[in-house]
Amino acid sequence: MINERAEKISRFSALIEANSKIDPSIYTKFDVKKGLRNSDGAGVLVGLTRIGEVHGYILDEGEKIPDYGRLMYRGIRVTDIVNGFQKEARFGFEEVCYLILLGELPKKDELDQFNKFLGSLRALPEDFTRGMILKAPSSNIMNALARSVLAFYSYDKNPEDTNIDNVLRQSVELIAKFPAMVAYSYQAMAHYHQDKSLYIHQPKSDLSTSENLLYMLRPDNKFTRTEAEILDLLLVLHCEHGGGNNSAFTVRVVSSTGTDTYSAIAAAIGSLKGPKHGGANLKVMQMMDNIKENINDWTDEEEIESYLKKMLNKEVFDHTGLIYGMGHAVYTLSDPRAVLLKQKAYELAEEKDRLKEFNLYLNVEKLATKVFMETRNTNKEICANIDFYSGFVYSMLSIPPELYTPLFAASRIVGWCAHRMEELISVQKIIRPAYKSVAKRRKYIPLSQR
Repeated sequence: MINERAEKISRFSALIEANSKIDPSIYTKFDVKKGLRNSDGAGVLVGLTRIGEVHGYILDEGEKIPDYGRLMYRGIRVTDIVNGFQKEARFGFEEVCYLILLGELPKKDELDQFNKFLGSLRALPEDFTRGMILKAPSSNIMNALARSVLAFYSYDKNPEDTNIDNVLRQSVELIAKFPAMVAYSYQAMAHYHQDKSLYIHQPKSDLSTSENLLYMLRPDNKFTRTEAEILDLLLVLHCEHGGGNNSAFTVRVVSSTGTDTYSAIAAAIGSLKGPKHGGANLKVMQMMDNIKENINDWTDEEEIESYLKKMLNKEVFDHTGLIYGMGHAVYTLSDPRAVLLKQKAYELAEEKDRLKEFNLYLNVEKLATKVFMETRNTNKEICANIDFYSGFVYSMLSIPPELYTPLFAASRIVGWCAHRMEELISVQKIIRPAYKSVAKRRKYIPLSQR
């Protein structure tokens, strides 16, 4: 019976595949923008935003000129924002939340009030942890997060109202509660799927978002200031990346239908879960582990260069011909997020006695561009993106790989909520791009004649 069922499924799969394949040349014939990308790799312009701006090159009479990367939040360089709060020895995520959601930098008293407001909202509703997270633990935290977000609909007395005051309330509540959802979903997964001890620590209202995450994730609640600062930086750098990134666009598509906030954010979580979007740093970590295993001298640039060439020639690692964490769809000469993270990663590597490993990352970054240009016989330069260093930073924080993408979500939810509100306010038109049918016309055949 089982073999017969498997054979049927196999036949059905073959049938589906045969009737789903479309000749690639037809896409070219009709000038279809696969992946909503133009032929030069640039994204198709489908909307406008005042939230985030990603700059990586200059277009001069149709020619793409490489340029140093620039990321803007509400028109302000992220580099300036980070330098500002780090110079004052403050955490920056909450300030950036305020800026991205409301569009203005908060004054000191406004930031203090916002921090207190977030602190008062951090705890999950009574019985939510036991009933929604521990009762049905998921082996994947992203799926657990999506389910938890959808469950919040039932705890909201006004879930369907799409007036901006209500959507803002829902947004701030979700942002505040996300760290607890992430921490508890991980603890449930670790306990029920990995047979580890279960730790449920209540969030503390007087701690920042990064501090609360470390406090709730660690059995002993302990962390250093440097650890909290670099996690705070990661949250800041992952907050927003323009309306064209897949999860933000997902929020806009779903929000354009007029649906509720919880449905829109859950859809974005599903988008970010995909390895082509939120899981890139996991591939970097796997690649770097492979490099560490196969290179005898981590300081020998010739040995590293030789191995990278083999990687590009599909001879080693996963045989894809890719150097993960190098290159980006927009950034060319530099990813400003990677530049900022690298500076802070050095401090943490020094504290954790992992400078030798950090220097290996520097060597791979330095040599990858050279090897890529020589192997591919191109003048195109590639730069390290944020994923190249973020996994290494998480590992120095003793954060398990299962949490890399959920922590990304705990930050990016800020951008998602801002894009949802902008879509509801400014567009108010359902997103519906065109698809051309290329199926051959056929006549219906009566059942008895098939």
